[in-house]
Amino acid sequence: MTEGNGNPAPDNQDPKRPMGPNVKVPRNLVSWVVLLGLAMVLVALLNNQLLPTAEYSISEFDALIRDGKVKSLRIKEDGMIEGTKKAPLEGEPPGAPVAFRVNYPREAIDKKFLDDMVEAVRKGGGDVRYERQNQLVLLLVSMLPWVLIFGFIWFFIFRQLRSASGPGGMLGNFGRSRHRVTHKEHTNVTFADVAGIDESKEEVQEIVEFLKAPKKFQRLGGRIPRGILLVGPPGCGKTLLAKAIAGEADVPFFSISGSDFVEMFVGVGASRVRDLFKQAKENSPCIIFLDEIDAVGRRRGASFGGGGHDEREQTLNAILVEMDGFETNSGVIVIAATNRADVLDPALIRPGRFDRQVYVSLPDLQGRYEVLKVHLKKIKLGPTVDVKRVARGTPMFSGAELAALVNEAALIATLSSKEYVEQEDLEEARDKIRWGRAKKRSSTDDRDRRLTAYHEAGHAVIQALEKDADPLHKVSIIPRGPAGGATFSLPERDRMVYSKSYLLATLRVLFGGRIAEQVFFNEVSSGAAADIKQATEISRRMIRDWGMGEHSGFLFYGDDDAHSGILEIGTREYSDKTAELLDSEIRRIIDGAYEQSKRTVLEQRDKVEAVAEALLKFETLTGEEVNAVIRGESIERATVSDLLDGAAKPAITMARPIGGEPRTRPEIGPGTLPQPG
Repeated sequence: MTEGNGNPAPDNQDPKRPMGPNVKVPRNLVSWVVLLGLAMVLVALLNNQLLPTAEYSISEFDALIRDGKVKSLRIKEDGMIEGTKKAPLEGEPPGAPVAFRVNYPREAIDKKFLDDMVEAVRKGGGDVRYERQNQLVLLLVSMLPWVLIFGFIWFFIFRQLRSASGPGGMLGNFGRSRHRVTHKEHTNVTFADVAGIDESKEEVQEIVEFLKAPKKFQRLGGRIPRGILLVGPPGCGKTLLAKAIAGEADVPFFSISGSDFVEMFVGVGASRVRDLFKQAKENSPCIIFLDEIDAVGRRRGASFGGGGHDEREQTLNAILVEMDGFETNSGVIVIAATNRADVLDPALIRPGRFDRQVYVSLPDLQGRYEVLKVHLKKIKLGPTVDVKRVARGTPMFSGAELAALVNEAALIATLSSKEYVEQEDLEEARDKIRWGRAKKRSSTDDRDRRLTAYHEAGHAVIQALEKDADPLHKVSIIPRGPAGGATFSLPERDRMVYSKSYLLATLRVLFGGRIAEQVFFNEVSSGAAADIKQATEISRRMIRDWGMGEHSGFLFYGDDDAHSGILEIGTREYSDKTAELLDSEIRRIIDGAYEQSKRTVLEQRDKVEAVAEALLKFETLTGEEVNAVIRGESIERATVSDLLDGAAKPAITMARPIGGEPRTRPEIGPGTLPQPG
């Protein structure tokens, strides 16, 4: 349980116990009550002045008295007579003001005049009062509006500025840390909830042991790392791992984002850093978790003007000072997370501050399987669900994406009124996350639809026949997002390294779609834009990063597109002649793979055409169905037209057998390279 300022509430405080005499009324409440009272007094004093009042002459007033129409009368010392009437005068409209005012000359009012007027009014049933005006009251009434105005200004401006240096002032709150404190009973996160990153869990296990038994490490004079930096792509489980450390050790967990330190006021970030570390030391042993630390921990001196002495850098300096101020065994562990360890200041990640960097990578095949099992515990699964198959089909998926996949599959099954989640729901959720929601039978032009079918058929046939490519999973011409269709592979294991043969096979698969357009339609389209981009990236990395060129040599040529700072643009570290050589090598690889892919499409023209026609009928084909079409076999299921007509028709059989068996594919791993579109 935490208080509003992020501090832990006292452990001995019983929420059911009535509040004692030490309870203080909030000062702001008292101020508001005073202001409300003054406003009510002002309204009461000015009430009569706010009423609509008629100005009567002396003759009209005499007529009211004679006719007995005066209801009440107030006679003031200054000769002013105010009152209310029972009925309007002759000639007045029905909505005329009831209140009236008569101003007699003061010298015309004597005792006899007053006695006669009072007697006449009372005979008519009216009430008469004398008002003696107090000069002090008049002075206070005239000053009251100004008092209210200045009181308002004092309360909302001067009073807050005066207390700005204190903990409760308007400006003082800016300097308070905006962290959140959680305990094990509130999160219930342990290492059992973290799957797919076993190596990272093992590396931080000693932190848990230190927090549980610090004397074990002090016995031999050892020192636990003061800080641990978790590095990895978004969604891989860095924050979850930090919470699990706190849950396993059963210590308070102070969490804050790097962006919460920086405000528009100078010095606020540094003040919040000092407040955070002060409260952490008071609640040790504990863990401080700084999420997205690159927001304040970037390398200094990279701003405009070269000075770099801005609010962010002051905040960073405060973090450096506070981490240096830790005692050797203070019981406070700082854990930070970032996606950009390369931009952090060297002074921040040196030993003595962040002693250790733990890389939290994307889960591999077994890791994805374990993550899926964790998230599928709360989902009703069908008997045919193959979790291993789902894990194989999600290379480069983070833990967060896998969690989203499971949730999306449950929603898809629910909308389909199913009793449990089936395999097709999980695969549809995967495709939706990666490429977007599948569009219903779109208004695509028939020619564009045929062009897409032959494009994807070119990809599918080459991928099915290439022994070095990933196994074909399915191909579809159902539009998803910006893509009109897609070809999916199903990796069988994770690939840590890429062989040249695998990369060349991937290039040939990418070129298959464009070549099919040329062969069957004698034109090209923009549908191959993503394929061209992926092929260019692969070929560039083959030559510049991986040394796979015949003439470029075993060298790394760097990334001439890199930017190291706001004003620093990356420069090439090689000559123009070498650049021409690299371009020629890249061109040679691209052209070679293109020609090989074109030769395959021409040789297997009948197979490509058969697969394309099957796609036009079924819209989606599995890898097994594509191989069946290549072998000339029939597909025994309803077509799209059958489903739209509401009646299933007999199986579609290919008109002629397609010769040639696909080559045997060895068990190879997936790659992390993009899929052809």
